Amino acid sequence: MRNDLRSPDRQPLLPVAARRAAAWCGVGLLVAAVVAVGVWLCVLLSAAVTPVLLALLGSALLGPVYRRLVAMKLNQSLAAGLTCALLVVVVGGAGYIVVSALIDTGDQILASLKDAAKEVSRHFGAAGTSLDDIVSNAKPFIGKFGGTAASGLLEGVGVVAATLAASVLALFLTFFFLRDSDKAVRALHDWAPGESGPGLEQMARRGFQAIEGFMRGTTLIALIDAVGITIGLLILQVPGAVGLGALVFVGAYIPYLGSFLSGSVAVLVAFADDRGPAIALWTLGIVLVVFFLEGHILQPIVQSRTVQMHPAIVMLAITAGASVAGVMGMLLSVPLTAAAFGVLSELRRHYAAGSGSESSEKASRSGSDGSAPSAASS
Repeated sequence: MRNDLRSPDRQPLLPVAARRAAAWCGVGLLVAAVVAVGVWLCVLLSAAVTPVLLALLGSALLGPVYRRLVAMKLNQSLAAGLTCALLVVVVGGAGYIVVSALIDTGDQILASLKDAAKEVSRHFGAAGTSLDDIVSNAKPFIGKFGGTAASGLLEGVGVVAATLAASVLALFLTFFFLRDSDKAVRALHDWAPGESGPGLEQMARRGFQAIEGFMRGTTLIALIDAVGITIGLLILQVPGAVGLGALVFVGAYIPYLGSFLSGSVAVLVAFADDRGPAIALWTLGIVLVVFFLEGHILQPIVQSRTVQMHPAIVMLAITAGASVAGVMGMLLSVPLTAAAFGVLSELRRHYAAGSGSESSEKASRSGSDGSAPSAASS
């Protein structure tokens, strides 16, 4: 009797397309909520998360060196220790060169920027005057900031101690990441539910390979950009050429935005030269040639070995990283985005292979059920 009351032609309240759209919206909101909670936890625990991410980038940069030392039959602990020592030498040496170059030529660059502001104000009026005010107030602002830091000595010492502690922790974590990578793979297989261990390992390897390729490629591009622009500025005898080249090297780790800002500073410094705007035009030409080679030759080669990301996605990642964690977020956002894209591409490939195998299995079943006998009877 109850079955008779049911209408066989009863339609659902929403069509199938609307229900699918609602389901995908729910999944999207759930993923956004999980990502938001993860970002909030990372910001809350930044003192522990930042060394982990820096160690991940360091191990990705020097991973090939560690594997080469292990291939030379060195003990894993010794190979990891030598790789960390090389990391200290490389990062410390590069930091010393960059900082010393900026300190030696900082006054000269500021003076050139002030002269450039005067030239801009003479040609364009108020815009250059405001730039002149900014450059003129740079040194007093730095001095005031230094006085404030000196007055709050305990706070300054705390910041320095926290930075040193984070650096030491990142170095130790790099050592363990390099030495115990095989143990991490075994632990991933042990903790993975069911038969998902190999798939999770492939996704983790793909994400790490994206970070590894980004770090090596960006370092190579930064070095080429800095050397090319420094040689050009030295030939043109632009003031502070070495410091400007160091600024280009550091800025290259923030794709697009860092190169644009450092190149603009080099052009402004050349514009303030007494030899006229021709030097600025030559400097602009050198910067454009170097960045053209980077964008059309170096970047495609690097991206072909890692994950191809659209420039708009890179800029959005940089903006989001800056809003969350400032300069450190700008430096970490792009490699982490590359890792996420690597994991997603591996996940898509895995499910595509699974759906392909299921469709082929269904086709073979249908062929064994009906197709083969009909073909035989015909």
